[in-house]
Amino acid sequence: MAEGHRERIGPFDCEFVAVNHSIPDALAVAIRTPAGMVVHTGDFKMDQLPLDSRLTDLHAFARLSEEGIDLLLSDSTNAEVPGFVPPEREISNVLRQVFAGARKRIIVASFASHVHRIQQILDAAHEYGRRVAFVGRSMVRNMGIARDLGYLKVPPGLVVDVKTLDDLPDSEVVLVCTGSQGEPMAALSRMANRDHQIRIVQGDTVILASSLIPGNENAVYRVINGLTRWGANVVHKGNAKVHVSGHASAGELLYFYNICRPKNLMPVHGEWRHLRANAELGALTGVPHDRIVIAEDGVAVDLVEGKAKISGKVQAGYVYVDGLSVGDVGEPALKDRKILGDEGIISVFVVIDASTGKITGGPHLQARGSGIEDSAFGDVIPRITEALERSAQDGVVEPHQLQQLVRRTLGKWVSDTYRRRPMILPVVVEV
Repeated sequence: MAEGHRERIGPFDCEFVAVNHSIPDALAVAIRTPAGMVVHTGDFKMDQLPLDSRLTDLHAFARLSEEGIDLLLSDSTNAEVPGFVPPEREISNVLRQVFAGARKRIIVASFASHVHRIQQILDAAHEYGRRVAFVGRSMVRNMGIARDLGYLKVPPGLVVDVKTLDDLPDSEVVLVCTGSQGEPMAALSRMANRDHQIRIVQGDTVILASSLIPGNENAVYRVINGLTRWGANVVHKGNAKVHVSGHASAGELLYFYNICRPKNLMPVHGEWRHLRANAELGALTGVPHDRIVIAEDGVAVDLVEGKAKISGKVQAGYVYVDGLSVGDVGEPALKDRKILGDEGIISVFVVIDASTGKITGGPHLQARGSGIEDSAFGDVIPRITEALERSAQDGVVEPHQLQQLVRRTLGKWVSDTYRRRPMILPVVVEV
């Protein structure tokens, strides 16, 4: 699809509108339906000096506004941030300063989709006489596609294979990799953990050319600490302007809503605080509060007679993949796995007489991952035996009931003695 393109898809008449974002060729979509027009912005901002000269098409949005936007779904990621997002091109001067001061290798971590940011890295490397190698499958693949499509302008001889870096002095090397969000298997995280072929050394410069996605803070700071430990100078958004966001801030959203004049607003793409802040911005521009809908995943929203409202909910959530099994693992199984991983397991094996309920073998206990030595079970075996004998006297001989009795007795002892809650697997066999 391309901006300006209009196509019938099933019952929907879809028109695609250019928006500016941190990836090339981002699009919003206007969907004309019998119930009214719905516009979804996708991820967008209003950079007035984009590197690719591709602006958010405010003229198209104004034209749609004249036709009447019945429901606007708008990006909320930066709704709490006042003002306007700085232009992407402001990053170039900061990168040049970092490149000018670096004496050894420069390692840059960025999203593999952020072609404009990688272009600025290539331009700075070319200016300072360095060669660039892409590290990580997604980075190599995306940059290859971007170059083939003409989005990435690469001077001849600038990009080299990572295997040739040993032949170059450190002062002429730039590595571009993934891992700016602290992903454990990404290249930068593995470098920080000394689990990568590229080893960080004293004097290396690492640039995290991205912002923190909410929820990733601990992982990112763990990587920063690991890199600093090996002597790297880490440059990130907290100490240098090496990133600008790809999402519209509050000032841009207000400006956008005054152009679109939506009859109903549904903030999307963000956490609850972002959605709520975006809703307030919409209300400031005149959208009635009763026509602003905040919905979670799975919530059904109807547009009827010009008004959007929540009408129900459908089943939605994570689909877990476990080996060859897709969707078969549920919350109970995940809970059991968490207990096994955190607390370990204790198995109990008891043999009882089927007619009398008396113990003829065991109890035998074995622990794995619980931190409890098998020798310690000498204290609890008499308690289990006594509980089973008492149960037999009361006429309780059904195996399932006896298993529950063993689980309660052993669980109380472990909790009282060790303050732990391992998984307890009792097995009662009748003979």
